[in-house]
Amino acid sequence: MSSDAAAPATGSVPRAKSTGLHKGDIRPGVPKVDPIVVADGVKRTFGGLTAVDVEHLEIPRGAITALIGPNGAGKTTLFNLLTGFDKPDSGTWTFEGRSLAGVPAFKVSQRGQVRTFQLTKSLGLLTVLENMKLGAKGQIGESFWAGLFPFLWRKQEEEAEAKALELLTRFKLDAKKDDFAASLSGGQRKLLEMARALMSDPTLVMLDEPMAGVNPALTQSLLEHILDLKEQGMTVLFVEHDMHMVRHIADWVVVMAEGKVVAEGPPDTVMKDPAVIDAYLGAHQDVDLGVVTGRYEGELPSGAGEELAAEIEHEHEADAPAQQKRKGRA
Repeated sequence: MSSDAAAPATGSVPRAKSTGLHKGDIRPGVPKVDPIVVADGVKRTFGGLTAVDVEHLEIPRGAITALIGPNGAGKTTLFNLLTGFDKPDSGTWTFEGRSLAGVPAFKVSQRGQVRTFQLTKSLGLLTVLENMKLGAKGQIGESFWAGLFPFLWRKQEEEAEAKALELLTRFKLDAKKDDFAASLSGGQRKLLEMARALMSDPTLVMLDEPMAGVNPALTQSLLEHILDLKEQGMTVLFVEHDMHMVRHIADWVVVMAEGKVVAEGPPDTVMKDPAVIDAYLGAHQDVDLGVVTGRYEGELPSGAGEELAAEIEHEHEADAPAQQKRKGRA
């Protein structure tokens, strides 16, 4: 999804920024006032490729943290390591003070740290409601012997269904509760996966590219739900490429490149970092392409694009002799 499509949607989303999240000067690995996740020396290699090499990282509690970086920076691999879907070559990390090194994914989820996936993992041949009920934890009926006696788990099943219906209503999926998950659109599947994650009453919700492949019509809804998670007392860590979205809803931004954390801080600070701009955002990421093409419609912000236009004109003039030479040869 393009950032231009997201910009109008995010414009009306209220921004509730957290302050005082870190201690001392802002730098990669800066200590947080109240970290919920602390990782040290986490490294993962695939053959000769180092996918993740995080020396130190802390995720602030009660805030929305964005994890950004170019493709191949190691963001999803880091997600997989922190949630038990992959094992590192070395390193330790804790969640709420308890080590998660070597803990399998299902136990990580039971402890309150849940994630969604870039490619949704809904079970297509189950209904939307059935998918939701799978997210409830501590279900007695999952035991083989207890499952043989409905009176042991029927009440719990009813409570799980009531909770699922409440969440589906909140995510505006209640009309789809009896439809197969396979019939949902890409955006609806993202909503379903987020709603299902909440069935386990998590403390930390990790979203891997929640906006990827989502119709712009659903962008506003997803943004509001992410903000709602914070309002309900949860911590959010999400991977995203859309910088307009990051700027609007993130309290803190962590930047990865080549497996390392190269910068972090509040969105406005990080996005002005020259190293981040050149390596990831692009030197002219704040300028509308219409300024260059002459197809910009509407009033330009004061001074917007003037420096870029002058720079491009200078480059064009400098290249003119070479162009004329090529035309002469032709």
